[in-house]
Amino acid sequence: MKTLFLGDVSVAKDNAELFRAGDMETLFADTPSLFEGKDFSFVNLECALTDHDGSIEKFGPPLKAPIETASVLKRLGVHCCGLSNNHIFDFGKQGYFDTVAALNAAGLTYTGFGENYENSRKNLVFEAEGERLAVIAVCEHEYSYALEDRMGSRPFDEFDTMLDIRAAKADADRVVVVYHGGKEHCRYPSPRLRRACRAMVKNGADLVLCQHSHCIGCYEQFEDGHILYGQGNFHFEWEFPTRPASWVGCLAVDYDTKQNTVQFTPVTTNGKGGIRLAVGAEGEEMLAAFAARNAELQNGAWKKGWHAFCESKREAYEKVLRRACLADSTEMENKLFGHYLDCEAHTDVWRELFPTANQTNEK
Repeated sequence: MKTLFLGDVSVAKDNAELFRAGDMETLFADTPSLFEGKDFSFVNLECALTDHDGSIEKFGPPLKAPIETASVLKRLGVHCCGLSNNHIFDFGKQGYFDTVAALNAAGLTYTGFGENYENSRKNLVFEAEGERLAVIAVCEHEYSYALEDRMGSRPFDEFDTMLDIRAAKADADRVVVVYHGGKEHCRYPSPRLRRACRAMVKNGADLVLCQHSHCIGCYEQFEDGHILYGQGNFHFEWEFPTRPASWVGCLAVDYDTKQNTVQFTPVTTNGKGGIRLAVGAEGEEMLAAFAARNAELQNGAWKKGWHAFCESKREAYEKVLRRACLADSTEMENKLFGHYLDCEAHTDVWRELFPTANQTNEK
């Protein structure tokens, strides 16, 4: 089976009209070639498809896109949209219902969302070429995730997700886990994330793709599985003053299920509100930097990269800590502290910046 997995998709105000008009040439240039000959293709839909204006309470921007986005993705060649991420519930139940209606109308399947936590733990199973492919889409604990008594995205659970992978492997030829997590803008995994992804492979995952970081990270082949720590944005053309250079760029992942092989194709922006294939020297440079980070993952240098990134965020994290749980703390300051404790990517940074005595005692 020939499959294609792509990163985050969202729509900005600047290019929303391009989606409404279905301007495929401006939006996607030569990237439709990625879909040629594929039996199955997947993107992470990191926004609600709705006209509803009632966003939920959260830190960070609520993301939504025109309803027409669904039909645009269908024309592009997308088969399935992942809904397990921290933005799909930005406009609450109405936003979710509108999204599902748009996907259904366009003939797109979706996975990674449920009426409650247990209901969210449903895999997408796709059959072609005599093979069964199971896709497990999970996300970190950040806003959208399902609770025991509320609908939401399928959250990663260090116990249940491993059981789900083992059960999926018993019923499918290949298992792909799309993990929406990891620290935003960081090209290296945290020690916890690397252990978690390797555990997924040990439990039966053939391919683990970490998204959400908005940048291309690094890759390793572990045992018989493939792990990509950071796929980057597929089509997330948001413009803001502090957008880092790492925001631009994505690796399209071609996964051959019969051969259990992966191939990476670099994608970048086209300067017109859309994307294009990164070819020539530009593409070679992106892949060379990727290969260098892959080598760091093997020689241990990635730990320095992870630590340096955390140190660059120290002031922001210390500010959150300083402002919480005081007599004059505001409700939002306390909630921000709670959010940093709830989300795995933030707690990974906490642990790196504030090691315990057990970690610093003599060895």
